Amino acid sequence: MSLVDANVVLRYLLDDHEELSPKAADILERHAVTLPMEVGCEVVYVLQKVYAVERKEIQQQLGDLLNEGLVSMDKPDVFLKALECYGDSTLDFVDTLLWAYQMLERQEVFTFDSKLLKHIQRTAELR
Repeated sequence: MSLVDANVVLRYLLDDHEELSPKAADILERHAVTLPMEVGCEVVYVLQKVYAVERKEIQQQLGDLLNEGLVSMDKPDVFLKALECYGDSTLDFVDTLLWAYQMLERQEVFTFDSKLLKHIQRTAELR
């Protein structure tokens, strides 16, 4: 299994580079690659902050990468749950990951972030 970096995923999703986008497509469509969680976070950040992609679109695109088997990931259920929360909230993506760990794996989250804490408390009864 090979790892893939954010640049490959971004070129694939954005299809914005004449030379690199087809290479990215070849990598993702022909090779078994793993997207590390940290790289997934970077992709979300770059799509939102640099390319101004809407949250729901980011959720859809990265969800499709995982669901279609173009990339694998450790704990894909946590990442997909975080993407779902990210698409429906104003939380930062890393905060949605913490929330997803709390929701799916029952991990306690210690935070001074009042926005995240309120979201955790508000959704606790959904577990």
